[in-house]
Amino acid sequence: MSYFITSTVLFVFALIIIHWIHNQYHLDIVVTPAPPPESAPKVSVCIPARNEENNIRRSVEAALRQDYPNLEVIVLDDRSTDSTLTLLKDIASRDSRLIPISGSDLPEGWAGKPFALYQASAAASGEWLCFVDADTFLEPNALSSIYAKAVETHADMFTVMTWQILGTFWERTVMPLVMTALSVGFSPRKVNDPSRRDAIANGQFIFIKRDIYDLIGGHESVKDQIVEDKAISEQVKWNGHRLVVADGKQVVSTRMYTSLETMWEGWTKNIYLGLSDRPSLLWLGAFGATLSLIAALFLPIWPLLGLVWYLNGGGWMAVAVIVEALLVWGYLVYIRSVVANEMKIPRWYAWTTPLGAGVFAAMMLTSAWKVLTGQGVTWRGRKYHTTS
Repeated sequence: MSYFITSTVLFVFALIIIHWIHNQYHLDIVVTPAPPPESAPKVSVCIPARNEENNIRRSVEAALRQDYPNLEVIVLDDRSTDSTLTLLKDIASRDSRLIPISGSDLPEGWAGKPFALYQASAAASGEWLCFVDADTFLEPNALSSIYAKAVETHADMFTVMTWQILGTFWERTVMPLVMTALSVGFSPRKVNDPSRRDAIANGQFIFIKRDIYDLIGGHESVKDQIVEDKAISEQVKWNGHRLVVADGKQVVSTRMYTSLETMWEGWTKNIYLGLSDRPSLLWLGAFGATLSLIAALFLPIWPLLGLVWYLNGGGWMAVAVIVEALLVWGYLVYIRSVVANEMKIPRWYAWTTPLGAGVFAAMMLTSAWKVLTGQGVTWRGRKYHTTS
């Protein structure tokens, strides 16, 4: 009887958690394709690039192909050791709107990306600044569409969630679960509510008025912040300006990682820095890691345990355990297949959920351990650590 009761409690708990996790994310503001504006204030697209030879040409050329009529593209080469700067100079020789800048040595007290964006913004002359990561690619109508939505929503700072390009098995197995986990961490509706202090931004794409950027002190005001996108969104909102987060998947896409190795390095770094920035999230991280481990280890064997019990005389209670396990499996596979379809990957990747959950749990636990022990992480030649 105790086995049956335990299984039933887990059955109810599992259904509630699966439903809750997949119903936390509500991006009500959606950027849809729009024509170029009749009156077009100058936009400065600022791209920080450190060892981005695999992405920089595609990213910069996408920015230069915008139908928005009044823009410049500034790329800050952050002391790359690969061919990034050579590629930039080649593109600049054919399009005068591209301004490549060689970054200065990192000053004391600055984090790398804030200093790169600070240098790029110092060279910008636009009325709007558009900060775009080097692994992020704009559709030709992206700036026109986002400018139109920013004006419509009266935004002082406008940031979007981008379309995630997933090409390999490991990207398609792990990234959908990571994105679902991130969706639990913040509520777009709360961010878009001026009466609440909730603030977050996606550093892959940030669109901000130049006068507001200067008024809050720009990236110098968050110079020591590794999670600089969230920090600058807080500066904007907490100083009474309008922050908007929107769905930009129709006009902006990102290819974050291309292999399990780079994904592991990148996400352990991101999770580590997030936990370092907000140590209270360690408990949430532990909860997420526990759920991931349950999905990775227990879900596959749950129906098998019921079968073993049935074969050893468990009777109707063992059959009930098997049914409960299969119902949880069925609901999980269904809801993950919906997510897979929305991310335009084959629905059968829903069956890789335990594998992806195991990898995600390992990344969470590794990052949490490095925070608790004071270890750091390395990303593109820089060492990040916390003293908290």
